[in-house]
Amino acid sequence: MVDGEKILMEESTDLKEKMTAAPRSPGVYMMLDAPGKVIYVGKANDLKSRIASYFTGRDTRPMAPFLMARVNDIEFITTATEKEALILENNLIKKHRPRYNVILRDDKTYYHLSLDPAEKYPRLQLVRKRLNNAALYFGPYPSGLAAKETLRFVQQVFPLRTCRNRDFQIRQRPCLEYQIGRCLAPCRELIDEAAYRKLAESAVAFLQGRRRELIADLKKQMEEAAQDLNFEEAARLRDRIGALTHALEKQNVDWGGEEDQDVLGVYAEGDTCQLCILFVRAGKLTGSKSFTPVKTKADVGEVISSALQQYYDSSNMPEEIILPAHLPDEDVIAEWLADKKEKKVLLTVPQRGAKKALSDMACANARELLVSGRKKEDQITAAAQILQEKLSLTKLPRRIECCDISNISGKNAVGSIVVLQDGLPDKSGYRRFRIKATDEPDDYGMMREVLTRHFTGTDRLPDLMVVDGGKGQLHVALSVLNELKIKLDVVGLAKEERTFLAAKNKLRGKAAKSEDRVYLPRRKDAVYLSSRPAALSLLQRVRDEAHRFAISYHHKLKQKNDLSSVLDAIPDIGPARKKILLTYFGSACQVQNASLADLQSVPGIGKDLAEKIYFHLNSTEK
Repeated sequence: MVDGEKILMEESTDLKEKMTAAPRSPGVYMMLDAPGKVIYVGKANDLKSRIASYFTGRDTRPMAPFLMARVNDIEFITTATEKEALILENNLIKKHRPRYNVILRDDKTYYHLSLDPAEKYPRLQLVRKRLNNAALYFGPYPSGLAAKETLRFVQQVFPLRTCRNRDFQIRQRPCLEYQIGRCLAPCRELIDEAAYRKLAESAVAFLQGRRRELIADLKKQMEEAAQDLNFEEAARLRDRIGALTHALEKQNVDWGGEEDQDVLGVYAEGDTCQLCILFVRAGKLTGSKSFTPVKTKADVGEVISSALQQYYDSSNMPEEIILPAHLPDEDVIAEWLADKKEKKVLLTVPQRGAKKALSDMACANARELLVSGRKKEDQITAAAQILQEKLSLTKLPRRIECCDISNISGKNAVGSIVVLQDGLPDKSGYRRFRIKATDEPDDYGMMREVLTRHFTGTDRLPDLMVVDGGKGQLHVALSVLNELKIKLDVVGLAKEERTFLAAKNKLRGKAAKSEDRVYLPRRKDAVYLSSRPAALSLLQRVRDEAHRFAISYHHKLKQKNDLSSVLDAIPDIGPARKKILLTYFGSACQVQNASLADLQSVPGIGKDLAEKIYFHLNSTEK
C-alpha cells in the first residue's frame, strides 16, 4: 500500500468516527478542508442521521460527492431546537463565508423610509436597520437612489421637517429649508401640532399606497379651505393633488388587492443560479432587486432557503412571500420569519391565478438577468483578451487594480486603491491612504508611499496594476514592486494630446482634444487603444473609479479642516457647545463679533463661560 492510499484511508476512518460520535439532536455541522478552513455549513434536526446521509449515499444532491471529496474534518454544534440551528447556521455562514454554501453577494441591508408617529413632530428619514419597533417602515427600496428619489418627492409634496432631533431642539430660528418652502418650521411653532400631524398622516397614506383615498381627502380639504376664503392653503392643496395625481398615473402595474408581497424568482442553468425579487406593495408592483449569479451544485430548494435567510435577516418583511418551489425546511423558515416580523409571514407556492403570473414574471426576470449577465461577462472577457494581446500581459487581466493620488498643493493628500473583478467593482478590495511623508506637492513620492503601504499589507495580487499617470508614475510603481520582489504587470494610463491631432485642430481653429494612452515598461512610445474602445473602456473605468474614490476622501478631509475654527482653541468648548454657538450666531465670524451680553444670552452657555469665550476671542484678535 502506498503512503497516499494509507493517508486517505486514515482520513476516511476519522470521518466515519465523527459520524458515529455525532449526537442525535438538532444542531449545525461544519465541514473543513485539509488546511482547516470551513468549506460548508449545514443544519439538521438530527445531526447523526444527516451526517450519515453523506456516507451512505442517501444525500442525492449533485454537490454531495463533490463536497465529500474535499472534506477533511467535521465539527458539530448542538442546539435546543431546529429554529436555533437555522439562526446559528446563518450566523456561521456570514462569519466563515464557506466556499460551497450559497452566498448572496448583495446580502447587505436595504434602504427603508421610517417615520415614528410617537414623536410630537415626526420626520421621515432613510434608514438601513429597523431599530425602533414603534416606528413605521416603508420599503425596502431596490437601491439607495430609488429610496432618495421617493424621499425627495414626499418632502416636496408633504414638507415635513428634515433636521435631526438634536438640531430641532436647539434651533433658534427657521433654517434654509423653511426659506425655500420645503419645511413649515415646526421648530419655531410656525405650524400647530394638529396641522403638522395631518400632514404626516397624509405622507404615511401616500407611502402605504392609499393614494386615491388620499387624493379624495385632499380635494375635500381644498374645498373647505376655499369656502373659508383661505386661498393660499387651497392653492397649496391643489398643487399637492396635482403632484399625487401625476405620480399615480406613472404606476404601470396594478395587480389588485391590498397585500404587501415579495415575489422570489429563480432561474437555474447548469451550475449557475440567478435570483430576482419583485416588490408588490398594496397590490402594486413597485420595483425589483437582483443578485449576483450564484455558482453552486445545490438544488433550487436549498438556494431559495439560503436566500431567504440572508436577505430577510435584516430587511423589512411583507405579509406574504411568493416562492417558485417548496423548501425542504419550509416550516422552520416560516417560524423564523414570523419571529423576525413578530407576525405570521405566509410562504406561498401558487399553481394558478394572479400569484402564479407574478411568480412566472419573477422567474422570467431572473432568466433575462442571467442571459444579459452572460453577454456582459463575455464582452468583458473579450475586452480583457484584447488588453492581454495589445499590452503583452503575462495573465488575462480579470482582476485589475488602480492607484490614484488626490491633493491640492500637497495639502490633505490622499491615495486610493480600487479593484475591478471581471469588470465589476470589488469594494472589499478598496483601500484609501492618508499620505504621511510630505505636505509638499510631490506626486511621485506620494504614489511611492501608497503603493509601498498597499503591497506590504496585502496578500492578494491583481492580474494587472494600473497607475493614473505617465512614464514617471509607471517608473515609481515598477521601482516599488522591484524593491518588494513582486512580479506583476503594470501600466500607466494618462490623458494626453496626440501631436498630429493638436496641429490639425489648431489649423482648423478647434479646441484641442485629449486622448487616453497607455504606457508600458521598457517601451518608449505609448500605446493607443482608441480603435479598441471596449478594452480602453475597461482601463478608463478602473481609473475613473480610483479618481472618484480618492477625491471623495480628499474632500472629506478638506471639509473637516475647513470647518475647524477659532472656537476649537477655546478651553471648555467642545463639539456640542461649538455647535450651539454656530447655530445661534450663524458663523464663527459672528461669534467673534458678538458682545459679552450677546454671548451670555445664548442658551446652554452661561455667564462664566460667556466671559471666558469673549475675553479669549478678543485677546486672540489683539
